[in-house]
Amino acid sequence: MLTILVTNTKGGCGKTTIATNLAGTFANAGFRTVLADCDRQKSSLGWVSRRPSSAPAIGAVNWSKDISPLPAGTERLVIDAAAGLRRKNVEELVRMADIVLLPVLPSVFDENATRQFLGMLDKLKAIRKDKRAVAVIGNRVRARTKTSERLDTYLASIGHRAVTQLRDTQLYPTAALSGLSLFDMGTRRVDNFLEDWRPLLSFIEDNSGKMKR
Repeated sequence: MLTILVTNTKGGCGKTTIATNLAGTFANAGFRTVLADCDRQKSSLGWVSRRPSSAPAIGAVNWSKDISPLPAGTERLVIDAAAGLRRKNVEELVRMADIVLLPVLPSVFDENATRQFLGMLDKLKAIRKDKRAVAVIGNRVRARTKTSERLDTYLASIGHRAVTQLRDTQLYPTAALSGLSLFDMGTRRVDNFLEDWRPLLSFIEDNSGKMKR
């Protein structure tokens, strides 16, 4: 089983959007996929409940209070972490994960929060010993703007880079209303934005077999 943790202590950076779309791409690829929702708002659980029967099935577990068992045969687990998690909770989820993804918006508020969170991650044993792959994702980015360039410059200054930048588009909330990901929609307009995901999916594929428990 491959486990991907989507996390950042900063709220509103797009963790649920990343998590649900990842679950969508795995399900469309034929994997038995489960989405674990750690947030009391249960946004990911709501997304799964709206998912039409015509779309590839995605399981869901409520981890907002406790970590419960997964459905038998789970092949891909995507964990949608809550904002503001305490260090011990982050460490528990990191231990479970193979890959850790950090969405960040191109804003000074997200930059400061992400710097602190990456600093905390770097101190965790699993991260420090390179047993977990970590990737930063620029989210809701407007291409070829000063904010896009600033994000790259900022990440470079703290020794990181965005594995990809996901452009801002209303396609994400439109799809979410129906429990869908961009990978479920199959339109030419969506295909243009799916290109933003290719570097991230390649990163996941490249690292899925490298992480040592």
